[in-house]
Amino acid sequence: MQKEKSADSGPRSDIWERLLILLAGDMSSVAIDTWFNDCSIVELSPGEMILHTPTALKREIIEASFLPAVKKALEQLLPGVYNVRVFDDDGLKAHLSLKKERESEDEEYTFERFVVGASNKLAHAAALAVATGNVGQTYNPLFIYGDSGLGKTHLLRAIRNTTKLVHPDYKVVYVKGDDFTNDLVRALQLGRNDEFREKYRYANMFLMDDIHFIAGKRQTQEEFFHTFNTLYEAGRQIVLTSDRPPSEIAFLEDRLKTRFIWGVTADIYPPDYETRMAIIRNKAEELSFSLPDDVANYIAENMSANIRQLEGAVKKMKVYGELYGERGLTVQEAARQIKDMLREEKRAITAELIIEETAKFFALSPEDLKSAKRTQQIAHARQVSQYIIRTMLPESLSLSKIGEIFGGRDHTTVLSGIRNIEDSIKSGGAAAESVKDITSNIQTRVENSAGGGARR
Repeated sequence: MQKEKSADSGPRSDIWERLLILLAGDMSSVAIDTWFNDCSIVELSPGEMILHTPTALKREIIEASFLPAVKKALEQLLPGVYNVRVFDDDGLKAHLSLKKERESEDEEYTFERFVVGASNKLAHAAALAVATGNVGQTYNPLFIYGDSGLGKTHLLRAIRNTTKLVHPDYKVVYVKGDDFTNDLVRALQLGRNDEFREKYRYANMFLMDDIHFIAGKRQTQEEFFHTFNTLYEAGRQIVLTSDRPPSEIAFLEDRLKTRFIWGVTADIYPPDYETRMAIIRNKAEELSFSLPDDVANYIAENMSANIRQLEGAVKKMKVYGELYGERGLTVQEAARQIKDMLREEKRAITAELIIEETAKFFALSPEDLKSAKRTQQIAHARQVSQYIIRTMLPESLSLSKIGEIFGGRDHTTVLSGIRNIEDSIKSGGAAAESVKDITSNIQTRVENSAGGGARR
């Protein structure tokens, strides 16, 4: 079996030799020579090590009798919790094939596949400019933030893939915040600080996903501070993502928060109905799948907060369509299939809570919003609250029901108000910021009431 080669095969070989020395404390030299003489590390990443041994018999013996000792030695050598997997020749071949397939899927993260709407157009435009413009000169650093599942990682990978095409000679480094910490820990343990710094500080483009994971880690923040400064002063491009803006990342040093806003910050919030429909249609087309209009509409109206969930729902319906034909592609079947995918938060969010938080935001009372008063401020606040209710609670409240909550207004009046807010958001009006802030306040209040603490 031809084992995978890589630039770090040397360090992996060194680690394996040190592991064998530690294993000698728990097993005899005969056992080590018999079962580990032709064993090697093929992959070592944060939280996981993959070993290769040629035969199925050796794999079975190692898994049955020696895996706890291997894990113990590894965690002693490189502090942390690791999953250890063992492959024989056939298993390694299948693993490498699957890995290649996943890498191919990663290449599909492009700007062309990213559906642009009012909720993400600034982040998309900035990311595209960074990838196709003068690296390090446009929006540096670029800081993209928003809740999980809204497309931050897609944009980050699209930047990486596009940059590799535009500048094939560039060194592009992509890392998650927690992996940066794990890499630093390993470098300190093995005395490879220079290798660690060379990996990150000499990149032409540095991309970090989930930067908030370094918060509260003093030594990681210190190392990142110097990495950031080195890259920035050399005119290298820096792009970061987080689930919240820099000012709201708890336990993050102020000097880092300051640097994160030197360039451009762009937020992504949940997509509106039209964007959700476009995402659903694009995914169905990608899967060569004809999704009925009423089913697509049901999914778009009931899943409003997470793009991955929207795409997952389409995949689910494709499977049911293949299994059961047209009878598997109904609104009733869609309701059953996506029920478990709906966000738990929606169950705790009510129309009354939304009205209360909207009124508070505009320095009004809930009674003002429900009244017949038509001052400009009250009318605008009323429409904002109706839009948020329609966005966050689409599965439980029709336009008529929303109208009843607001003093018996008819559904056409409610629809007109909601469309006013949608138009304002699309045109970059003040409503976009209001909706984002009120929605954030609602989610924070729900999570705090449930003991959830800070937003995740």
